[in-house]
Amino acid sequence: MRRIPAADRVTTGAVVMLLLILGAATLVPMLSRQDPLAIGDVLALRLIPPFSRDAGGTWHLLGTDRFGRDLFVRMMLAARVSLALGVGGSLIAAAIGTIAGALAAWRGGITDRLTMAFADALLAIPRLVLLLVCAALWQPGLLTVLIVLGATGWMGVARIVRGEVLGVRARPFVEAAQALGVSHWQVLWRHVLPNAVGPAIVATTLGVGNAILLESGLSFLGLGIQPPRPSWGNMIAGGRDLIVSAPWVALAPGVALIVTVLAVTLIGDRLRDSLAGQHAPFARQLGERS
Repeated sequence: MRRIPAADRVTTGAVVMLLLILGAATLVPMLSRQDPLAIGDVLALRLIPPFSRDAGGTWHLLGTDRFGRDLFVRMMLAARVSLALGVGGSLIAAAIGTIAGALAAWRGGITDRLTMAFADALLAIPRLVLLLVCAALWQPGLLTVLIVLGATGWMGVARIVRGEVLGVRARPFVEAAQALGVSHWQVLWRHVLPNAVGPAIVATTLGVGNAILLESGLSFLGLGIQPPRPSWGNMIAGGRDLIVSAPWVALAPGVALIVTVLAVTLIGDRLRDSLAGQHAPFARQLGERS
C-alpha cells in the first residue's frame, strides 16, 4: 500500500479540523436550546466547570461563564463572527490589492510609481498600529472591523499581483491577443490577470489566519466586536481575570483560536508548495533549453 506523505497527512488533518469547526459553528448555535446571549440565574449557573451539569440537569461541555451562559455554544457563535471577519477581511484586501497591483503594472509610469509608493508607505507602518488608529476613529463593530481589515491588508497582495502581471504581460500570447485586435483592457482582465492571480490566492489564504488574529486582538482590546455579541477576542478578555479560579473561560476560546489559525495557515502553506511545484517543471525546461 502506498505511503501517504507526511505533508499530505498534515494538510488533510488541517482540512478536517477546519471543516469540523465550520460545521460546529453552523449547527451548534442553531440546534442548542440555550440562548448564548441571554443571562439567566447567574448565582445558580455561573462558572460551572466543564463536563458538568447545572442544578436543572443541563450538561455543559465546556462549562459556563461568569453570567451562567454555556461556553461551548457561545464559542461556536463566536466562531461564526471570527471566521466571517477573517475570510471577509482577507477577500476585501485581496480584491483591493489585485485591482491596485494589476492597474499599476499595466498602466506603468506615474500610476505605477504612485501606487507602489503609497503601498510601501503603508507597509512601513505596522498593521496593528493602523488597525488601532482606524478602530479608534470609528464606532467599534462588525462592519468597522471588516472594512478596517480590508483597508489595511491589501498592500502585500498588490505587490505580488504587480510582479506577476509584469511577468505575464511579456509572454507571446499577450502580443498575439493585441495583434488580433483585442482591446487593451480585455487583454488585462481576460488573459493577463487570470494567469497572474495564483500567488495572490495563496497570499489571501495565508492572510485569513492573520486577519482572525488581528480581529481577536482588536476585540480583546475593546475596539472590535462589542459584547454581548461574542467573538473569540472578547471572550478571552472576559475570562482573563478568572484565569486562576475558572481558567476554562479564557482557555477554551484561546485554544479554538489557535487551532483555527494553525489549520488555515497549514492549508495556505500547502497551496503555496503546490503552486511552487507546478512552476518547477517549467523552470527546469527553461534551464535545459538554455
